[in-house]
Amino acid sequence: MAKKKFSKAWVQRHIQDPYVKMAQQKGYRARAAFKLTEILETERLLRHGDVVVDLGSTPGSWSQVVRERLLGAGGVIDGRVLALDMLPMEPVAGVEFILGDFRDDAVLRQLHDLLQDQDVDLVISDMAPNLSGVASADSARIAHVCELAMDFACGHLKPEGALIVKAFHGSGFSQIVQTFKQHFVRVVERKPKASRDESAETYLVARGLKSPRGRPAGSSGLPAEAATIRVE
Repeated sequence: MAKKKFSKAWVQRHIQDPYVKMAQQKGYRARAAFKLTEILETERLLRHGDVVVDLGSTPGSWSQVVRERLLGAGGVIDGRVLALDMLPMEPVAGVEFILGDFRDDAVLRQLHDLLQDQDVDLVISDMAPNLSGVASADSARIAHVCELAMDFACGHLKPEGALIVKAFHGSGFSQIVQTFKQHFVRVVERKPKASRDESAETYLVARGLKSPRGRPAGSSGLPAEAATIRVE
């Protein structure tokens, strides 16, 4: 019974959430769109002509935001948006989508074929792990997902490129930040207004590679976690 009451309360809060309403009005697939929008504006990231990779893109709200901000004259995208996810994503006009796990060699080959030796200006990741409720295990999963995105970024970004990744406060957060600082010139934390106050969710924005191509994918040394979800 308690679980049912909690579920009803969550649904009611979701319905009344102003960001949910605004997302519906603007045609965004999730309220998470406003988190990325605020970060991009605060950090002055994303310019016409940029190449962007969206990791764990489904349902597509972050890809929608990037596409919208890259639109040039005549409604044509000035730049590129490449999205990857293990789950299907409804098409977003102008966004190039790859279905699969970006850690897989076959999926990376598809991405590289599309990029055709283009370096990436911005990598974005709103991925989060499936959490168990066991603090030690969850900390390792969170760190692993963050480092997967960082590994990918280190292998694909331009030297002056940037990475936006979801993280969570708690055990292990400071270590994640320190790891990012080993590989990027500037690392800052951002908590967008659309991120609920009670949530431990936060975002790290890392800019400027210290050692481009210096960290191979999958080098975190943490156990692989195949299942990831997007927390909206």
